[in-house]
Amino acid sequence: MNIVVEQPAASWYKSEMGLSDGDHVRIFVRLGGCGSVHPGLSLGITKETPQKLGLSHTVDGVTFYMEEDNLWYLDNKELRISFNEKFEEIVMRVQ
Repeated sequence: MNIVVEQPAASWYKSEMGLSDGDHVRIFVRLGGCGSVHPGLSLGITKETPQKLGLSHTVDGVTFYMEEDNLWYLDNKELRISFNEKFEEIVMRVQ
């Protein structure tokens, strides 16, 4: 199980969310949306300090993480977060 945040995605988040080096971005399971792993659920993002860090990846000075209690969503797979330049949007894939 792993989280990979590609550099262009990290840069986009830093710009859009006003993030600075040392900040933490929590990836959490939320009800609704278009999640590909579990119907009716998707992933959300918020700037928040970790409580019970499960997985993390630090890129461009920002730590992206999931709490222990949300790891079930990944089902022992990898979460890859990238930026689609053509559509100027974030893409989250569990593979």
